[in-house]
Amino acid sequence: MFAIIVSVCLISDPAICHDERIPQRVSASPRQCMMSAVPYVAQWNGEHPNWRVVRWRCGSADERDI
Repeated sequence: MFAIIVSVCLISDPAICHDERIPQRVSASPRQCMMSAVPYVAQWNGEHPNWRVVRWRCGSADERDI
């Protein structure tokens, strides 16, 4: 299973950044994850107005931060 990993930074202090995970509710291939991610990233962005999405990618749902 894959998750969308969104890297975000605080708008008021761009030096404060972290990753958020948006789990996919269905099993998807990496390609399907990438193709379906845009609406989820847009929704997350709309629900978190103090944060700016700087990048996103698909990764394993159980992947840990390095």
